[in-house]
Amino acid sequence: MKSFWISLILMLGTACHAASPSPYAFGVLNQRSLQATAAYWNPILSYVTTRSGVPLELHIGRTANETTDRVTAGKLDFAYTNHLFTPKRDRLGWRVLARQNSAGIRGQLVVLDSSPVRSLAALAGKPVAFANPYGFTGYYVPMDALLRAGVKVVPVFAGNQEAAMGQLVSGEVAAAGVNHQVMADFAKRHGLKYRVLSDSDPYYDLAVMASPRVSQTDGEKVRAAFVGMTEDPEGQRVLQAAAREVGASKAWGFAPADERDYDNYRAFLKATLVPLNE
Repeated sequence: MKSFWISLILMLGTACHAASPSPYAFGVLNQRSLQATAAYWNPILSYVTTRSGVPLELHIGRTANETTDRVTAGKLDFAYTNHLFTPKRDRLGWRVLARQNSAGIRGQLVVLDSSPVRSLAALAGKPVAFANPYGFTGYYVPMDALLRAGVKVVPVFAGNQEAAMGQLVSGEVAAAGVNHQVMADFAKRHGLKYRVLSDSDPYYDLAVMASPRVSQTDGEKVRAAFVGMTEDPEGQRVLQAAAREVGASKAWGFAPADERDYDNYRAFLKATLVPLNE
């Protein structure tokens, strides 16, 4: 496993080229493919490293489950994730530094525009793709909508958001549970038409988080560098280039955030009908 992570980092490149022999490991939750995630995040982490003086190195698991497991095992120092707000993981002591500065994300259940499925009830007994059993908007929220509607489906875990969308496009599944923002970007890039069967309330997007072992000083430097990107011409250039790499509709910057911004995650996860995978 160690050799896999070393080879993966070398393959994808590192965000810090010469700052420190021991950079902080920065994990990014798998929403897109490994290549797309690296293309998006390596330039951002390189910028944050330069501006903050805190060396960061990109780490990505083969699946979101693996990335999250590395977070909970204490093998990562920073993470871009929304998987740490379950009751058990909340006790690990990771702290929120910043979040993507968007209007929020929603969990959706979607079908192809050509699908005969017009309601959640019509999905009963059918295969439905989800990113992974840890995903918030990509699993818990849409699955909760199905359970509250009394609809039982056959979950198919694809590994990441775009892989689930790919299964929908190929006809392997009848529907997909998705993060609405990733779905919209994917559809735009592929010229895909789809219909939304279920749409949740908005939640703040993924958080940049620091482990308890990262000092307050280094955490604040990293926070300031992320938040300052949109006010800096070079930061704006990096964000725009990163967005083009994944066909994103907008070059989202980062806003300061704290624990209170994610209280609705915690409330949902305490009340959901979906068994928690912690």
